[in-house]
Amino acid sequence: MPKVSLISNNEEETKQCAKVFARQLKAGDIVFLQGDLGAGKTTFVKGLGEALKVSGQNINSPTFVIMNYYKGKLPIYHFDLYRLENPKEIESLDFDEYFYGQGISLIEWPERLGQHQLKDYYLVTLEHKSENQRVICISSPSRPQRKSSR
Repeated sequence: MPKVSLISNNEEETKQCAKVFARQLKAGDIVFLQGDLGAGKTTFVKGLGEALKVSGQNINSPTFVIMNYYKGKLPIYHFDLYRLENPKEIESLDFDEYFYGQGISLIEWPERLGQHQLKDYYLVTLEHKSENQRVICISSPSRPQRKSSR
Protein backbone atom coordinates (compact mmCIF):
# COMPACT_ATOMS: atom_id res chain seq x y z
CA MET A 1 0.00 0.00 0.00
CA PRO A 2 1.47 3.38 -0.92
CA LYS A 3 1.54 6.02 1.79
CA VAL A 4 -1.65 8.09 1.86
CA SER A 5 -1.84 11.51 3.57
CA LEU A 6 -4.84 13.76 3.98
CA ILE A 7 -6.17 16.57 6.13
CA SER A 8 -9.25 16.00 8.24
CA ASN A 9 -11.20 19.12 9.23
CA ASN A 10 -13.39 17.48 11.88
CA GLU A 11 -14.26 14.22 13.64
CA GLU A 12 -16.68 13.12 10.91
CA GLU A 13 -13.97 13.42 8.25
CA THR A 14 -11.60 11.41 10.46
CA LYS A 15 -14.24 8.70 10.81
CA GLN A 16 -14.88 8.73 7.05
CA CYS A 17 -11.17 8.27 6.36
CA ALA A 18 -11.17 5.28 8.71
CA LYS A 19 -14.24 3.81 7.00
CA VAL A 20 -12.52 3.93 3.60
CA PHE A 21 -9.37 2.37 5.07
CA ALA A 22 -11.43 -0.38 6.76
CA ARG A 23 -12.49 -1.72 3.35
CA GLN A 24 -9.08 -3.28 2.85
CA LEU A 25 -8.72 -4.81 6.31
CA LYS A 26 -9.13 -8.52 6.82
CA ALA A 27 -8.88 -11.01 9.67
CA GLY A 28 -5.40 -11.09 11.13
CA ASP A 29 -4.51 -7.50 10.24
CA ILE A 30 -2.79 -5.27 12.78
CA VAL A 31 -3.06 -1.47 12.74
CA PHE A 32 -0.70 0.73 14.75
CA LEU A 33 -2.19 4.09 15.73
CA GLN A 34 0.27 6.83 16.61
CA GLY A 35 -0.39 10.38 17.72
CA ASP A 36 -0.34 12.64 20.74
CA LEU A 37 -3.12 12.59 23.31
CA GLY A 38 -6.24 14.07 21.70
CA ALA A 39 -4.94 13.59 18.14
CA GLY A 40 -7.97 11.51 17.12
CA LYS A 41 -6.85 7.90 17.50
CA THR A 42 -10.05 6.79 19.22
CA THR A 43 -12.15 8.78 16.73
CA PHE A 44 -10.38 6.90 13.93
CA VAL A 45 -11.14 3.61 15.71
CA LYS A 46 -14.81 4.62 15.92
CA GLY A 47 -14.87 5.04 12.15
CA LEU A 48 -13.24 1.64 11.64
CA GLY A 49 -15.75 0.12 14.02
CA GLU A 50 -18.71 1.68 12.23
CA ALA A 51 -17.42 0.30 8.92
CA LEU A 52 -17.14 -3.14 10.52
CA LYS A 53 -20.68 -2.94 11.95
CA VAL A 54 -19.80 -2.06 15.55
CA SER A 55 -21.87 0.67 17.13
CA GLY A 56 -19.69 3.80 17.43
CA GLN A 57 -21.30 4.55 20.78
CA ASN A 58 -19.71 1.41 22.22
CA ILE A 59 -16.16 2.33 21.20
CA ASN A 60 -14.02 4.15 23.69
CA SER A 61 -10.37 4.29 24.66
CA PRO A 62 -9.27 1.23 26.65
CA THR A 63 -6.70 3.29 28.56
CA PHE A 64 -7.50 1.76 31.94
CA VAL A 65 -8.20 -1.83 30.86
CA ILE A 66 -5.49 -2.17 28.16
CA MET A 67 -7.87 -3.86 25.65
CA ASN A 68 -11.48 -3.56 24.58
CA TYR A 69 -13.18 -6.20 22.47
CA TYR A 70 -15.82 -5.19 19.95
CA LYS A 71 -18.04 -7.66 18.14
CA GLY A 72 -18.80 -6.73 14.56
CA LYS A 73 -18.38 -8.09 11.06
CA LEU A 74 -14.94 -9.14 12.33
CA PRO A 75 -13.80 -9.13 15.96
CA ILE A 76 -11.89 -5.97 16.87
CA TYR A 77 -9.25 -5.99 19.60
CA HIS A 78 -8.55 -2.37 20.56
CA PHE A 79 -5.37 -2.05 22.64
CA ASP A 80 -4.15 1.09 24.39
CA LEU A 81 -0.62 0.63 25.71
CA TYR A 82 -0.29 4.15 27.13
CA ARG A 83 -0.28 2.98 30.75
CA LEU A 84 2.35 0.26 30.25
CA GLU A 85 5.44 1.39 32.08
CA ASN A 86 7.71 -1.45 31.07
CA PRO A 87 7.64 -3.45 27.81
CA LYS A 88 8.19 -6.62 29.90
CA GLU A 89 4.60 -6.22 31.15
CA ILE A 90 3.50 -7.31 27.67
CA GLU A 91 4.85 -10.81 28.23
CA SER A 92 2.31 -11.39 31.00
CA LEU A 93 -0.64 -10.16 28.92
CA ASP A 94 -0.73 -12.87 26.21
CA PHE A 95 -1.24 -10.40 23.36
CA ASP A 96 -0.08 -13.02 20.87
CA GLU A 97 -3.39 -14.87 21.05
CA TYR A 98 -5.04 -11.84 19.42
CA PHE A 99 -2.44 -10.82 16.86
CA TYR A 100 -2.75 -12.29 13.35
CA GLY A 101 -5.84 -14.25 14.39
CA GLN A 102 -9.53 -14.11 13.51
CA GLY A 103 -9.96 -10.41 14.18
CA ILE A 104 -8.34 -7.05 13.61
CA SER A 105 -5.96 -5.70 16.24
CA LEU A 106 -5.80 -1.93 16.69
CA ILE A 107 -2.89 -0.78 18.86
CA GLU A 108 -2.59 2.71 20.28
CA TRP A 109 0.90 3.68 21.52
CA PRO A 110 2.61 0.77 19.68
CA GLU A 111 6.06 2.16 20.53
CA ARG A 112 5.44 0.73 24.02
CA LEU A 113 5.74 -2.77 22.57
CA GLY A 114 9.51 -2.37 22.98
CA GLN A 115 11.34 -5.40 21.61
CA HIS A 116 8.01 -7.11 20.95
CA GLN A 117 7.57 -5.24 17.69
CA LEU A 118 5.28 -7.00 15.26
CA LYS A 119 6.38 -7.84 11.74
CA ASP A 120 3.32 -7.14 9.64
CA TYR A 121 1.16 -4.06 10.27
CA TYR A 122 -0.39 -0.90 8.93
CA LEU A 123 0.66 2.43 10.45
CA VAL A 124 -1.82 5.26 10.97
CA THR A 125 -0.39 8.51 12.32
CA LEU A 126 -2.57 11.41 13.38
CA GLU A 127 -1.06 14.84 14.01
CA HIS A 128 -2.58 18.12 15.13
CA LYS A 129 -2.52 20.70 12.34
CA SER A 130 -4.79 23.15 14.17
CA GLU A 131 -7.45 22.94 16.88
CA ASN A 132 -9.84 21.02 14.61
CA GLN A 133 -7.62 19.84 11.75
CA ARG A 134 -5.58 16.65 11.75
CA VAL A 135 -3.07 15.28 9.29
CA ILE A 136 -3.73 11.58 8.83
CA CYS A 137 -1.07 9.38 7.21
CA ILE A 138 -1.68 5.72 6.45
CA SER A 139 1.08 3.41 5.31
CA SER A 140 2.23 -0.17 5.55
CA PRO A 141 5.95 0.10 6.29
CA SER A 142 6.24 -3.57 7.17
CA ARG A 143 4.45 -4.84 4.09
CA PRO A 144 6.49 -5.22 0.92
CA GLN A 145 4.71 -4.13 -2.22
CA ARG A 146 3.20 -7.19 -3.84
CA LYS A 147 4.37 -8.06 -7.30
CA SER A 148 1.94 -9.11 -9.96
CA SER A 149 1.83 -12.86 -10.55
CA ARG A 150 1.61 -12.37 -14.31
